[in-house]
Amino acid sequence: MFKRKFFLIVLVVFLIGPISVIRVSAGDVEKININTATAEELKRLNGVGSKYADRIIAYREKFGPFKASEDIMHVSGIGLKTFEKNREIIIVEEPTNN
Repeated sequence: MFKRKFFLIVLVVFLIGPISVIRVSAGDVEKININTATAEELKRLNGVGSKYADRIIAYREKFGPFKASEDIMHVSGIGLKTFEKNREIIIVEEPTNN
């Protein structure tokens, strides 16, 4: 009986522990505003290196600010896979004029 309870407690700890860590980690991810981010900031996106960061900046300079996070897929080379990997951290806010 004792071994069974001990096993259940250990099992619950191992199953619930990683889930709570994942929630905390996911909530701590810094959001990236694709309308104001520098190339260095854009490179924090999964699958975005210097080349794609430069393309994102060139796109917004040519066409203006992104209206929705999904609009990043209009940038050459940024497709659904890259967008899906970054959906939770991409934000779109209008740039402020100082």
